[in-house]
Amino acid sequence: MISLNYRDSRPIYEQIKDGLRKLIVTGAMGPDEKLPSVRAMATQLSINPNTIQRAYNELEGEGYIYSVPGKGSFATGSAGADEARRKELMFRARELLAELKYLGVSQEELAALVREEPKMPGAAEQKRGGGQQ
Repeated sequence: MISLNYRDSRPIYEQIKDGLRKLIVTGAMGPDEKLPSVRAMATQLSINPNTIQRAYNELEGEGYIYSVPGKGSFATGSAGADEARRKELMFRARELLAELKYLGVSQEELAALVREEPKMPGAAEQKRGGGQQ
């Protein structure tokens, strides 16, 4: 489900948050699907439950999950609807597009890139048999 990289410069809670966000956005976790409990995920990943709780709280603040007291946390049907997250992603996309233009990528190539369907990272490598082992 989620793997942690202890050599990553990002804090563990951000890695968890990004992993869950990716599962929700890509559809691997459907709308209203229950997330593992804080304790269960903490046990599974062998980390402090407070770390999981922080990731869940931030995801809830961004609109990716919602909590039902006594029932748990669930993925929302409108993942990514949070305006602040949308602005952050637009800013990052503009930065990347500007860098690609600087590196000589043509307007046609950029337009084709924008029209492409989102793909799971590493999907092409897995199809060719070059996935991670």
